Amino acid sequence: MLGKTRSTAAAATEPSGKISTIIGPGAVFDGNLASPENIRIDGTVNGNCNCQQKLVVGPEGTVKGNITSQSLMVSGKIDGDVLVHGKLELLSTGNIHGNITTKSLIVDEGGCFDGKCIMTESVPESLPEPFIKATDTPPEEEPADSSK
Repeated sequence: MLGKTRSTAAAATEPSGKISTIIGPGAVFDGNLASPENIRIDGTVNGNCNCQQKLVVGPEGTVKGNITSQSLMVSGKIDGDVLVHGKLELLSTGNIHGNITTKSLIVDEGGCFDGKCIMTESVPESLPEPFIKATDTPPEEEPADSSK
């Protein structure tokens, strides 16, 4: 493939190896999803995803929940925290709204990430405690004095 480039995000999100679970375009899955093999999401998942290999969120894919996987490629939308033991690729059409914990992060131009990121060699087995601690919250405002 010398001199040829991938023209679409869909082509770039083709995982190597067998995909054992596919949530197709227009499909909606409500609940937690777990698989020891590769997963591809082109529909909507309302729940947490746990994939022991590669998880791909296609251009039309949406996940509303937390994700744990060995590797992750995102060209769709994720609204939740992400824990990846290996490489996380956020492609140009990808959008993650949540915190990321990963060993390796690649963000293409145009990819959008809104949250905090922890990059570490030793990724924990489960999602860490929330990134926002009690000391990070702004102090409460005093009620306005209406007698003035």
